[in-house]
Amino acid sequence: MKVAVDISLYPLDADFIPPIKNIIKRLAEHSDVEIEYNRMSTQLRGEYDVVMPVLMREIRTTFEDVPKAVFTIKILNNPVN
Repeated sequence: MKVAVDISLYPLDADFIPPIKNIIKRLAEHSDVEIEYNRMSTQLRGEYDVVMPVLMREIRTTFEDVPKAVFTIKILNNPVN
């Protein structure tokens, strides 16, 4: 099953840009997930069983690296291309 995910990171820190750039860089390393960027969020597309472990791994890494952070995530099944 294909999914589309819209994800935004809000580090609760005055120096919020580096963690955002870091997760964008890490997400881009996953060649099996299609990624699009805009000013407010990042969109991932791909097979559910591929996309979800990527999200779990990268969210966990961010939570370990950033003392306080908020992710907003929207997930759509069967996206229109």
